[in-house]
Amino acid sequence: MTTLPAPPLRIGLVGTGPWARNTQAPALAAHPGAVLSGVWGRRPEAARELADAHGAPAYSGEAGIDELFAASDAVAFALPPDVQAPLAARAAATGRHLLLDKPVATGVAGAREVARAAGQTGVSSIVFCTLRFAVDTAAWIDEQAALDGWFTARAEWLGSLFAPGSTSEYAASPWRQEKGGLWDVGPHVLSVLIPVLGDVTRLTAARGPSGTTHLVLRHTSGASSTVTLSLGAPAAAAGTEIELRGEQGRVTLPRWGDAVGSFRSAVDALIESVRTGQPHPCDVRFGLRLTELLAEAEAQLAR
Repeated sequence: MTTLPAPPLRIGLVGTGPWARNTQAPALAAHPGAVLSGVWGRRPEAARELADAHGAPAYSGEAGIDELFAASDAVAFALPPDVQAPLAARAAATGRHLLLDKPVATGVAGAREVARAAGQTGVSSIVFCTLRFAVDTAAWIDEQAALDGWFTARAEWLGSLFAPGSTSEYAASPWRQEKGGLWDVGPHVLSVLIPVLGDVTRLTAARGPSGTTHLVLRHTSGASSTVTLSLGAPAAAAGTEIELRGEQGRVTLPRWGDAVGSFRSAVDALIESVRTGQPHPCDVRFGLRLTELLAEAEAQLAR
């Protein structure tokens, strides 16, 4: 008996900003196992422009979001986190699978509601923490997670998004301006450390210069880690490094690139989860845990 191939997963895109334009829409439109079923935007003209660029229908307005959900099997989000969360919970409640950006939300209640809605309807979900899906870094994380004896880790993610002279179009993002490196790049770092060292059992947060956050973490494995996060570092000081030390010696996270290819891998993971019914390790429940940890750090800094 011949088994027919599964039809492509219809994935709608919610959001029209730089991340949607530069990464998500190109990856979805070119994916062999998916169809870009439409683009929703708050501004009709922005939705039309992005949708037309990729041969997809455009939607806008309150009625438009429901129409996009109806035309889709899954929904990808390119929105500020606290706009994403209620719409993602609404999509999950209608039985749509979720391809979420990180962080899921900047409040625990919002992230918990998305996880609850996804759990009630049994939909699959992926949270796009880039390092978990970029080819070189994903393999490296899996290799280190399979080893024992890690003693400590050091992670530095120093971005210069808000440094004088920055020309990044992401610098205009209001939520990044408000929340800083803790919420923007913190999920990336935690998405590497937790699979390797175990969940965080103790967290201490402290402020540094220009919106920098320092974290000291203790993990279930017994290992500890230190983390420095910033979007306001001087351009000459910018860079990312994650280093592990233990019985295996010293290893460092490899370089990565190709955001479109990484997002394509996240789409692969969502399709596989939908096909098998098996949750992915970087799903909405993991996204909720990230929000819990970052919210705890934020509360300590406020005190």
